[in-house]
Amino acid sequence: MTELFHIKAEKKKSPQKTTRFFFIQLQQVRKQTETMTCHLRMKEQDESVQWIDEPQPVPVSGVSRLRRWIVPAVSVTVILVLIINLGVSYVTTSNCLRPLETRVSNLSNIIESLSASLKNAQDVTTSNRLRSVEKTVSNLSNVIETLSASLQNAQESAEKAQVLHSAVEDRLTSVLEALKQLSAIDSLSRSPTSNNCSLEQIINNSTGLDGCCPPDWKPSGLSCYFFSSSALSWNDSRAWCEDHESHLVILSSDRDWDFVTRHTRSNFFWVGLSDWRTGMWEWVDQTPYSMDSRQWRPGQPDNWTGHRLGPGGEDCAHLHRDGRLNDQHCSIKMQYICQKRSGDP
Repeated sequence: MTELFHIKAEKKKSPQKTTRFFFIQLQQVRKQTETMTCHLRMKEQDESVQWIDEPQPVPVSGVSRLRRWIVPAVSVTVILVLIINLGVSYVTTSNCLRPLETRVSNLSNIIESLSASLKNAQDVTTSNRLRSVEKTVSNLSNVIETLSASLQNAQESAEKAQVLHSAVEDRLTSVLEALKQLSAIDSLSRSPTSNNCSLEQIINNSTGLDGCCPPDWKPSGLSCYFFSSSALSWNDSRAWCEDHESHLVILSSDRDWDFVTRHTRSNFFWVGLSDWRTGMWEWVDQTPYSMDSRQWRPGQPDNWTGHRLGPGGEDCAHLHRDGRLNDQHCSIKMQYICQKRSGDP
């Protein structure tokens, strides 16, 4: 009964422990059976020895026969009980394992579905990434095409610019050649003038002291003089002379005075003498003027300020009709005299 109680108690344990317990119990039963068999054989040997010693056989009682058969019967019974218990435990274990198998199967199905879902998710993620990569590659391709088109346009523009550059160089070359031709023509045009001048000197039996001057300019010594017919202020007159590579007349010798005064008897003419820059009278080339009262009208220069022509006094000099100098406000317009070296263009 104790062994049965232990067997029932062991059923509540795990199937592995229950099977191990049954094997242990079987081994113990085998050992007990072998021990009881050895005891029975020893008793039989003792009884056989006693029977041999005694002259008369002793009949075997019913108790000894019962003893001979009860032990194997008990052993068989225990073995049967153990077998039954093993079967019951097997059935119980199988019944217990079926839900476990079902759960394991369900878990396997769940794992398979999760694996499939994970694979699908990976496929979806991979496809999305591939799409994004394809889109990026497509955008890069478009950018490359745009850059290629821009580069091609730039190359075409560079080629056009090179063509234009070569065309401009050709035109500049043509312009330079035209300028050379013009300079040659100008030199040729000057040559007749100088030749005419030389012819005039020969015809007039000149000594050669008077140089050659441009048209409308009058020669005297080594200078050429231009007597204007239009009227300008002193500053505008100076500018006109400078634009024609000359300057307002400088009367530095008696010969110059005599030549100029012979051509100025009819009107007033500005000359290159003033004191507006430093307060001291000087020529336009900043050569100081030595005051000579014989060259001025009586009482001049007086620097009169009552002219009502603006600020300042009379700071510029001109030739009067009598051939002498007079100071006047520089803004007044009158004719002027330009001077330059003969032979200059």
